[in-house]
Amino acid sequence: MKILFRIMILSIFLTSFIACDDEEETKGRTLEVTPANLNGTWQLTEWNGQPLAEGTYCYITFVRKDKTFKMYQKFDSMYARFLTGSFDIEKDDYLGYIITGKYDYSLGGRWNNSYIVTELSSSGAMVWIVKDDADDVSKYIRCDDVPSFIKDESQGHEY
Repeated sequence: MKILFRIMILSIFLTSFIACDDEEETKGRTLEVTPANLNGTWQLTEWNGQPLAEGTYCYITFVRKDKTFKMYQKFDSMYARFLTGSFDIEKDDYLGYIITGKYDYSLGGRWNNSYIVTELSSSGAMVWIVKDDADDVSKYIRCDDVPSFIKDESQGHEY
């Protein structure tokens, strides 16, 4: 009986070690910020610690081959907008990876901010922090594609 009791205690003890997940496994492994790892569609889910207001959104699709992007957004205007352009990534020894962008068409200018990209994980999440304002934080998740109703809503509002 004592042997059975010891075996049960030992199995419970071993099971507790096996059941504990490493935090890295749960969040996913951190990736280097490269065009290949950004490639695909991302949805802005949180801005400055708050979810986006109802009816607002931002989706950005990065194309690694030619370092271009397509952005569908509706949060700084009453109309949905479709923006295109190019992006670049640089590595700063102190800050980490910084992404910048330039718009095509009539805007023809650079993004208002440069962003420090952190927490790019293999599980499909990343965080952008405005380079000159550490309190301005955006969280993105990877998604399959921009929903078709958003693409439709943005047609005719290309910039």
